[in-house]
Amino acid sequence: MATRRRLPRTARLLRPGDFAALRAAAKRISSRHFKAEYHCSSSETARLGMAVSRRVSKRAVERNRIRRTIREYFRLTRHVLPPFDLLVIARQSAAGQANATLRADLLVLWQKLAALKETDATGTMRANS
Repeated sequence: MATRRRLPRTARLLRPGDFAALRAAAKRISSRHFKAEYHCSSSETARLGMAVSRRVSKRAVERNRIRRTIREYFRLTRHVLPPFDLLVIARQSAAGQANATLRADLLVLWQKLAALKETDATGTMRANS
């Protein structure tokens, strides 16, 4: 029997309080078809939240396809991401794009986040008081 390779529940933002805390203290990055808000998390791995509104597409089929693409690409690459709470917001330009185009655009976001991991390391200099 094949094992299920799902995105675990612990890797998702589920509670409204999680989203509120993220939105209150978030930093932002963007790519062509997505915007992302992120905040350092106390968990060991990155956690994902998504927002794909009706403004992106009136068709639920299209919005769900975008969500599935985001979720699957996050599942495959979350081991390289820093431990951030991450809210990915689809732009209107994401509608009608091929899955490969969306994955390439998500790769741009993941690379920006991975670069933040390297620059957010604690330094050895003392803070000025």
